[in-house]
Amino acid sequence: MLDIKKIYEAQERIKDIVVDTPLSYAPYLSKISACEVYLKKENLQITGAFKIRGAYNKIASLNDEQRAGGVVAASAGNHAQGVAFSALKFNIKAVIIMPESTPLTKVNGVKYYGAEVILAGSNYDEAYAYATEYGKKNSLTFIHPFEDEEVIAGQGTLALDILDKCEDLDAVIIPVGGGGLISGMACAIKSINSNIEVIGVSATGAPALKNSYDLKKVVDSLSVRTIADGIAVRDTSPITLEYMLGSVDKFISVDDEEIASAILFLLEKQKLVVEGAGAVGVAALLHKKLEYLKGKKVAVVLSGGNMDVTLLSVIIEKGLLKSGRKMKLTVTLIDKPGSLMHFTQLLQELNANIVHISYDRTSISLDYGDANVTVHVETKGEQHQADIHNVLKQEGYIRD
Repeated sequence: MLDIKKIYEAQERIKDIVVDTPLSYAPYLSKISACEVYLKKENLQITGAFKIRGAYNKIASLNDEQRAGGVVAASAGNHAQGVAFSALKFNIKAVIIMPESTPLTKVNGVKYYGAEVILAGSNYDEAYAYATEYGKKNSLTFIHPFEDEEVIAGQGTLALDILDKCEDLDAVIIPVGGGGLISGMACAIKSINSNIEVIGVSATGAPALKNSYDLKKVVDSLSVRTIADGIAVRDTSPITLEYMLGSVDKFISVDDEEIASAILFLLEKQKLVVEGAGAVGVAALLHKKLEYLKGKKVAVVLSGGNMDVTLLSVIIEKGLLKSGRKMKLTVTLIDKPGSLMHFTQLLQELNANIVHISYDRTSISLDYGDANVTVHVETKGEQHQADIHNVLKQEGYIRD
């Protein structure tokens, strides 16, 4: 286990750089989960994620010669921005290798801090392989996102922040990708109070580290697929796995549907934009994955907020449909004057607000003289949708 002195040293190094993000009580989530829940809002951290802690601590610990040569990193986004920001502070060159699928918002965030961005590979691990080779060829110091003591120590400062604000916790729930954050935090937590339970949460679409933890040996996966791109790590790190086996009490996973609902919940109920990786802990509570914590005092790390707005719009749209607040209907009308007006007046009487409508009279599946009308309407829940369905059925617009 990492010596907690290194974490305190990291805290001193980064104290003038990082933001003291809030640890806030979440009443609605507490009621749903039957726990006393506090959210550590690292989505409000500078660069939008906790990664600045480890990246800055690592670069600050380099000697003058290493810094003068510049640095290189591989990242899906948050570590990239942390390295880019830190390099800018030290006025040194930074090259960031990012997977080709990285959201534009994260690419632009890195470029904003003056780093050079190269897109390579379909996931983090392929970008990592490219970055290590690139660093050797160009004499750049590689800044690993999690397999590095100084990086892990920097991430561990997040636990010090939480315990400074709330020392009588029963558990801390932490997102897991490569394992650097939970390794550092678990070392700090167990050194200060070994009774606090450390719980890791990963995405089911990136199962390697979870499988390795369960089997207590390194197991890699062939591929990853999850909306939580910040924790989409294909291969297991032997280094962080060893830390986790020594200090993490429980490790669970949540799927993309659960992550998406947590993102929407945080946006609506907490007024927070949290990316998929940062929302996994809330997803675990919302979907009853940790019911044994009922009555306990729990902190949940919201590790980042660099959310792709295109993905966010899809999550919102699907969330409205699933929660009964939006409904899509396609009906066939006789293509004559007044048919569409009668249909829309019926929806008006049912208090269904039309937000989109399309009219198709040329589909080859239609009889001549018919037209398909597709409408998107705002509704007031499942019962309202059932009422709309029943009336449209009675009027002959819908056939079961």
